[in-house]
Amino acid sequence: MSGALYIINPNSSQAVTDGIDAALDPLRAMGREIVCVTLTDGPPGIESQAQADETIAPMLALAARLETEAAGFVIACFGDPGVHALRDRTAKPVLGIQEAAVATAVTLGQRFGIIAILPASIPRHRRSVAAMGVTDRLAGDRALNLGVAALQDRDTTLSRMIETGTALREIDGADVLILGCAGMARYRAPLEAALQIPVVDPCQAAAAMALGRIALAQHHRIEPSHA
Repeated sequence: MSGALYIINPNSSQAVTDGIDAALDPLRAMGREIVCVTLTDGPPGIESQAQADETIAPMLALAARLETEAAGFVIACFGDPGVHALRDRTAKPVLGIQEAAVATAVTLGQRFGIIAILPASIPRHRRSVAAMGVTDRLAGDRALNLGVAALQDRDTTLSRMIETGTALREIDGADVLILGCAGMARYRAPLEAALQIPVVDPCQAAAAMALGRIALAQHHRIEPSHA
């Protein structure tokens, strides 16, 4: 299949998109073009279910414009807004970063912990984990109490992430962590080094999964053969 893997950031923060783009550099060695795009109609950060839902229509419109150039799509918001709607509209691989991160985490440890941005994010995470049927593998979900924009402050964010990750490991019993926001992409390596347990960046997890699907020509919908 020709075309690029498109990573759609549903918020309007170019800084978040740039961080995602840098985090995906190791996967470019696989040979497939990876293009990260920003939904300029989105909010500066997605911090609630309402904001996530409001991005779905413009995100679908953007994906439709990219359809002929795309080999697949990743929706880069931890909450997977519009993933099922986009799967209804294309036979090309469509991955949501939360679903991919959880699927990856359960292959790296027995119990995973999620580092959320805000307490209001946690109910959304828990609903998705329950829908995947892996609630018994969730050790805990703890918030940094930082919004998306505040994640650009490296020192404060990394300090909070180490503190939160330590609590997830030592108190909740997590042996693998998931970064609960696409805006956390650049913190995976230093957090993993600090805590000495696997850390899953959801954008990397989803992109890796999407590239595998593209290479295997494996899709969520099988188009009828006209042979």
